[in-house]
Amino acid sequence: MKYLGHVIHQWPLPKILKALRSFLGLTRYYRRFIQDYGKVAKPLTGLLKKGCFYWNEESTKAMDALKEAITTTPILKLADFNQPFSIEFDASGRGLGAMLT
Repeated sequence: MKYLGHVIHQWPLPKILKALRSFLGLTRYYRRFIQDYGKVAKPLTGLLKKGCFYWNEESTKAMDALKEAITTTPILKLADFNQPFSIEFDASGRGLGAMLT
């Protein structure tokens, strides 16, 4: 099984708006843990405007910064089984996901 951090680091650059929305949806879940999330994500959120989806180097840097932010402690780390935690599930017609919090 692949480690979630590996999957996030291997996330491809979005070629369509739907893929960008998917990535931003994932990162927005953790926004309260990422310092200056809005500033970091601004180059990507700007692409969501109608007719503005044009990928450039600034977009790539912003995506890489968000990938790094959500795959490092305290956002993503191994569970400490000596501490209480909860399991959150999410399911769709195509998949199932779970997260320890």
